Amino acid sequence: MSLERAVRAKIAGKRNPQMDKEAQEWIEAILGEKFPAGQAYEDVLKDGQVLCNLINKLQPNSVPKINSSGGQFKFMENINNFQKALKEYGVADIDVFQTVDLYEKKDIATVTNTIFALGRACYKHADFKGPFLGPKPADECKREFTEEQLKAGQTIVGLQAGSNKGATQAGQNIGAGRKILLGK
Repeated sequence: MSLERAVRAKIAGKRNPQMDKEAQEWIEAILGEKFPAGQAYEDVLKDGQVLCNLINKLQPNSVPKINSSGGQFKFMENINNFQKALKEYGVADIDVFQTVDLYEKKDIATVTNTIFALGRACYKHADFKGPFLGPKPADECKREFTEEQLKAGQTIVGLQAGSNKGATQAGQNIGAGRKILLGK
């Protein structure tokens, strides 16, 4: 098997059809319209128009100009504008897919993960009332300790330090021992 085929098989193995379906349903709910029948999820998203409309619904005028014609470079510009708007909306840079992942269908699983990251970012916008996608991100849980509590914690040796209360492996024999036969 060639390296390229092995890489494609690995990327295809990461893809989760259930997550694709959830992301598609969420996009349809936000936009208020269904994807065209008979078209694959990635084909509908490929030109970036649906994604730009999505981010414009969440945050109006995030992408002021959406290209509906003009060829490959205009559609890739749509995707780039969507990615820029995502970062401004609060999606972490590490969660954003690369343009070729979508346009050349190199890694659709990453595109779906980005849509889920956008769904999680919606929780942080109080003006957004739903529907939401994915689990709600955890809020900060800041703790306050007294000086006495901090000093008490310094005297405890945790198991992470390697303490196993004197237990050793001495005397354990698993399987047959090594035998050295001389003269044979």
